[in-house]
Amino acid sequence: MGIVKISEQMHENLRLTSGALSRSINAQAEHWLRIGMLAELNPNLHYGEICQLLIQTEQQALDANGLVAEAGGAAA
Repeated sequence: MGIVKISEQMHENLRLTSGALSRSINAQAEHWLRIGMLAELNPNLHYGEICQLLIQTEQQALDANGLVAEAGGAAA
């Protein structure tokens, strides 16, 4: 973990957006960083496509850890 210095305006944008989206300021900043990094690495993808990839990656991680199978088994 480290400290990142940002402008007052960016901090205000984070504060407002994090409140609107029910995220902590840090979680909102990390979300924007992740999306921005993926957008730079994949300029052909749109925002929605990047979000779908993040969801698929999370799903695969849950599947690999057996968490989804356990939840599915409990519901059956």
